Amino acid sequence: MITTFPDPAAARAPDRVDRDFVALAPNRTWVADFTHVAAWAGVVYVAFVVDTYSCRIVGWSTSMSK
Repeated sequence: MITTFPDPAAARAPDRVDRDFVALAPNRTWVADFTHVAAWAGVVYVAFVVDTYSCRIVGWSTSMSK
């Protein structure tokens, strides 16, 4: 299921890692992602920070509001 449709005319954020998600050592490159999850109480927004060397979540946050 597609939940978002990008605007082709909108400006894009710069790609700071050039789509290269491999780091040579821990804590060199962290990337972030966020999503929303439907829950009984409403929508929960979840953000993750991942260390690309270990592929582990090094930080996360949730919120019921944007």
